[in-house]
Amino acid sequence: MQSADLTLRLPPSMRMPVPELAVESALHREELLSWQIDPESETVRFLSLFVGDPEGIQAVASDLEFVHRYDISRVDDDTFYGYVEMDLRDSDAMLMGAFDVPGLVIVPPIVYTGRETVHATVLGEPDALSTVLEAFPEGVSVEVERVSEHQRRAETLAGRLTARQFEAIETARDLGYYDVPRSGSLADVAATLECSESAASTLLRTAESELVDAALGRDSR
Repeated sequence: MQSADLTLRLPPSMRMPVPELAVESALHREELLSWQIDPESETVRFLSLFVGDPEGIQAVASDLEFVHRYDISRVDDDTFYGYVEMDLRDSDAMLMGAFDVPGLVIVPPIVYTGRETVHATVLGEPDALSTVLEAFPEGVSVEVERVSEHQRRAETLAGRLTARQFEAIETARDLGYYDVPRSGSLADVAATLECSESAASTLLRTAESELVDAALGRDSR
């Protein structure tokens, strides 16, 4: 049995119809943990783990007419579970329907790192994995990051990192700090984060430590 890590890029027509600036400032990461589609009422219910600004995301959700219920349960200041009930948009039905391939299993969580970027792991026989790559709607870009025997531990990262730590490692990656060879400096990261180099270093090392523990299946707490 093999699994594949996929990165999907959604076209504008399939993204959540909210201002990009509002999402970028309020939400750093969403991990979709569980969902249920009700075809009779044409609604979808889902549970996600969010990293971001609870009040900012609440404001965004309140402005969406197709969202009927939004409840949160806090983990800490910027990490929380969100339960949502909303209309099943055609774009959502098409995206989720692409995974409805015989012999294919979605390995939670499905991770959103922006309005247009979705990361998913799927499990199945080679024929099923090949089929799902051809099942996504037109306009959805699919990049296969990995295909191998499934031996990975499924563990959420959102509960380990704070929003500031996510921002730090994302900034470092964008600036080339993790390139080989490195093309961005710690000073560049600190300048973008508007903090001292010492503070930037602490943010990165703390986040990296948590990620290593997650990769090794160890609890750092």
